[in-house]
Amino acid sequence: MRFVSIASGSSGNCIYVGSDSTHLLIDAGISAKRIEQGLNEIGIKGGELDGILITHEHSDHIKGLGVLARKFGVPIYGTSETLEEIGKATSLGKFDKGLLTPVRPDVEFAAGDLVIQPFQVDHDAANPVAYRVKSGRKSVAVATDMGHFDQYVIDHLQNLDALLIESNHDVRMLETGPYPYYLKKRILGDHGHLSNENAGRLLCQILHDGLKHIFLGHLSKENNYEELAYETVRLEITEGDTPYKAADFSISVAGRDRMSRIVTV
Repeated sequence: MRFVSIASGSSGNCIYVGSDSTHLLIDAGISAKRIEQGLNEIGIKGGELDGILITHEHSDHIKGLGVLARKFGVPIYGTSETLEEIGKATSLGKFDKGLLTPVRPDVEFAAGDLVIQPFQVDHDAANPVAYRVKSGRKSVAVATDMGHFDQYVIDHLQNLDALLIESNHDVRMLETGPYPYYLKKRILGDHGHLSNENAGRLLCQILHDGLKHIFLGHLSKENNYEELAYETVRLEITEGDTPYKAADFSISVAGRDRMSRIVTV
């Protein structure tokens, strides 16, 4: 299985997960042109896509969806509530609503030779989910857009081979920054976004010897920067209640304007 971030950040998100015969996107929150360019860089054509897994309906996760649907007729997976919102999104233009395929949290489904498990996260959207994708004994996950984590989330992120986890903001930058109070309150709330510190704390709960790569994703453009997210998460791991140190793992930041390296598990 290959795992690569085409783009990840508050301005747009799109992650590729695939095997030799099955090719999936998790979210399509950048232009279809950029998505196709990213796929081409890893040797895949847009017409080879087998599905697009949508975490929730916010624009930074669905921006390119309408064009991809019209151009390639690719199935679109999401919770029924998410798909209802997508169906009403005028910004996507007209496309075949028959492509919308509902999924349920904690109910596995197959796309080609990959098995996908959606699981619930708390965010201010209709019914958002994160996704875990499995091929044989190998598993990867994308878990972003969650205001907090609990034992349920921890349980669903166990025994992964690779992970993209939200590291959205630095709390001090957000609190002293230019955002209006209501927006700061939303981001810091239980249905907002995961801070750098909380990303590190969550990782401390799921680290194991087989975790080959960790991407830090969905960074805020205004309230974070790559070096700060990276160092904060590493410090939380090294000083956390875990037998591991940050240096034991391959950790990198998934950029908003560049492809990540390809992880193969």
